[in-house]
Amino acid sequence: MMPGANSTPINTSASDAVLARLMDLHPKKIDLSLDRMHSILKALGNPEKKLPPVIHVAGTNGKGSVVATLTAMAEAAGHRVHVYTSPHLVRFAERIRVAGKLIDEADLTELMERCETAAAGQPITFFEITTAAAFLAFSETPADLCILEVGLGGRLDATNVIDKPAATCITPVSMDHEQFLGNTLEAIAAEKAGIIKKNVPLIVGPQKKAAHTVIAKIAADHGVMPHYYNEAFHAEKKPASDGFLYEDWKSVLELPHPSLVGDHQIMNAATAIAVAHAQKAVQIPEAAIKAGLGWVRWPARLQNLAGSNLHDMLPDGSELWLDGGHNPAAGLVIREFLKNFDPAEHSITLILGMLNTKDASGYLQPLAGIINRVIAVGIPGEENAANPATLAGSATDIGISGVIGKDFKSALEMVATTAKTGHKPLVLIGGSLYLAGQVLRAAELYPT
Repeated sequence: MMPGANSTPINTSASDAVLARLMDLHPKKIDLSLDRMHSILKALGNPEKKLPPVIHVAGTNGKGSVVATLTAMAEAAGHRVHVYTSPHLVRFAERIRVAGKLIDEADLTELMERCETAAAGQPITFFEITTAAAFLAFSETPADLCILEVGLGGRLDATNVIDKPAATCITPVSMDHEQFLGNTLEAIAAEKAGIIKKNVPLIVGPQKKAAHTVIAKIAADHGVMPHYYNEAFHAEKKPASDGFLYEDWKSVLELPHPSLVGDHQIMNAATAIAVAHAQKAVQIPEAAIKAGLGWVRWPARLQNLAGSNLHDMLPDGSELWLDGGHNPAAGLVIREFLKNFDPAEHSITLILGMLNTKDASGYLQPLAGIINRVIAVGIPGEENAANPATLAGSATDIGISGVIGKDFKSALEMVATTAKTGHKPLVLIGGSLYLAGQVLRAAELYPT
């Protein structure tokens, strides 16, 4: 089953201790390369060659939602599915789902120790060694399918050691991680397209022209004919309905809106369905597609925190939402979501925390004229957290009232004390998955 939430924390002290030691192996400078990955996998007996059929998903926006939706549909069809995603929100085990369940803490600790031994003290990035641990876990438990989310880029990402996946997928590409992937959309798209493999089905979500051109060229170089959104497959919301119409080379389906919030999730669902139809490893019938759309969960993506202890801090009738998106494309998604609320009834506040490597102005620009104010906060424990004064200034520069809060709880208290009668507060906490993880921990909503 895909992620839900519970309120019971789990003792992670043993695995946390091993993870802390593994961080010591992290090279001083990240050199994107697959050499270290191949080396440790060889020392572990090449577990990447013992996985069930693999679906490999890259992209900038929506890849997590596509992974979650595809997983839910495959599980609804009765398949056992391994899933690898990143980053985690509250605890590391969220990254590794073994046959439908978060990896057991004792198993995680034992696997990490084996990887630590295999590394033999040689420099290796944290993501590389933990990816090796995931492959080891997946190779030792039977399953029908394995879905891997790229961590960074694609071409030189630690997950890109699978010779022949069952299918590959590239979700929308936009500007992000420029310090590693390049400062143009074309350069970033080329890195994402590095997961393309000869004779392997490729599904491509909506792309800007520059990214589409690059992906098409690299696909052609590999002799691959991609399934493009709005060409080989497409989806459209049905008027006066909560459902959507999906059509591809295989079928035409009338489907319910995914349980994930936002109209953009229709596009993500369509991409997941196209992957389900393109791969030949397992059967995923229409009934499973419908069921999976109904139960898919993906924490911190326009997640409603109604009923939580944080929501209780706000006046009656308030709304509290959480979203970990952190780039301009995420700002556009949030804009479309917030347009569903009547500004005459709601006062909209964004509690914003971001990393200093992100484009705060680009994220906020789509929200001008939609939100009433930004309360900028820090992200405790994150050395690369943006200065709240800088974030507040970015909001003010584009015409949004920007103020500073001590932390997200203080910001919620600020909303509560300044709320006006007849103008229900709507609060969105956003800008960072790292902040989102701290919010979920405080709300005692632990992803499962």
